Amino acid sequence: MTSQPPAPTPSRRSALGLLGGLPLAAGGLLAAPGAAGAATGGPARSGPIPKDLRPGGAFDRYVKELADKDEFSGTVLLAHRGRHVLARAYGWADRERGVRNRTDTIYALASASKPFTGLAVVRLAEQRKLNFHDLVSKHLDGLPKEMADQITVHHLLTHTSGLGDARRPGEKPPPERIHHSYEEQMAAFWENLKTFEPEFTPGTKKAYSSMGYILLGELVAKVSGMSLQDYVRRHIFRPAGMEDSAYYDRGQWLTDGRIAHPYMYQEDGTRVDAVRNLDKGSVYGDAGQGSNSARGWMGTGGGNGFATAPDLVRFATALQEHRLTSRPYTELYVNGKISAKPLREDPSGSALRGETFQAYGPVAPLYNNQRIITHGGGAGGISTSWSIYLDLDWTAVILSNYDLRSIEPIIALERKLITGA
Repeated sequence: MTSQPPAPTPSRRSALGLLGGLPLAAGGLLAAPGAAGAATGGPARSGPIPKDLRPGGAFDRYVKELADKDEFSGTVLLAHRGRHVLARAYGWADRERGVRNRTDTIYALASASKPFTGLAVVRLAEQRKLNFHDLVSKHLDGLPKEMADQITVHHLLTHTSGLGDARRPGEKPPPERIHHSYEEQMAAFWENLKTFEPEFTPGTKKAYSSMGYILLGELVAKVSGMSLQDYVRRHIFRPAGMEDSAYYDRGQWLTDGRIAHPYMYQEDGTRVDAVRNLDKGSVYGDAGQGSNSARGWMGTGGGNGFATAPDLVRFATALQEHRLTSRPYTELYVNGKISAKPLREDPSGSALRGETFQAYGPVAPLYNNQRIITHGGGAGGISTSWSIYLDLDWTAVILSNYDLRSIEPIIALERKLITGA
């Protein structure tokens, strides 16, 4: 099936700015859903639902317009105080089998599952099984000496470890292998890590690092005594009621009709099924060009957990009700730690975005004076974003099985309408 030629392609890193691969969140108390009071600058928490967020409103119409032009495939869900206000699904989950996307379709999240890794680490710190200032080498063997002597848990959580996603500035990672087991996949990770040269001294700069979060996943496994995937399922997904969320392997991705297949845009204008075409890769991005996340056997601490849109609303509710960690550690999880450069100005020309900060997994934008915690993900045929508006009781989820470029303007409109910009 063909679609319109793509617009000029942003880099994967710049696109993640809107997706939540950007850092951000100011301090302050995390409000439980339905708590009284509202932050300055946005709509009142207890007021009526804005018409543009309801079915038939501006947000609904815009996503439908994109879907009608084959520029969006996936699920969008807006929820207020945990109740669904708008839920829509478009496109095919598995075109070959004639399975359409539904509001409860399961999607690969790419990097939007990094915050689950971060929360697992925070939980282990709450249980006094590790400290944020610990050297990672206190818990994990096999790190090269330069890393073992300097990198702390805090550095990994805040993307300040020096382990960026390229070997040197501007250099692409080695070609992806097709892995046939998780053990094979992680053996390749450790093989690569041992030859890696850090980009900078830990703690001196910030550089987004999937490699650092994969290492955190290994840390969780070692400290907890169970795999990252089992730990997240037992201690995050299950308590939150996220029954369909898991780290599915490629075999399940291929055969389970509930799971959407990513459709990667190709240079000839077609889209191909990433799971059925491991020899094909994405045409988008910098270091990610030519990549295909289905070549990995299973998601890691760096990404590609799977979830439905309703499950991500359940996650938001459970987090804010302190069912996943105690209140002090929830605050620690969501509040900003590392300042970053200001975000790009709003496309309309009004500078609504504030300074950005990295939290312990999520990033937390200030937008129109409202606190948000969020994360996005982008890979071949995968564009995802979830956002929790801490002072307004809104949760917004956008899960697409199309490429990265299709999701940015949807997030921009979501931000404006929810915050009353």
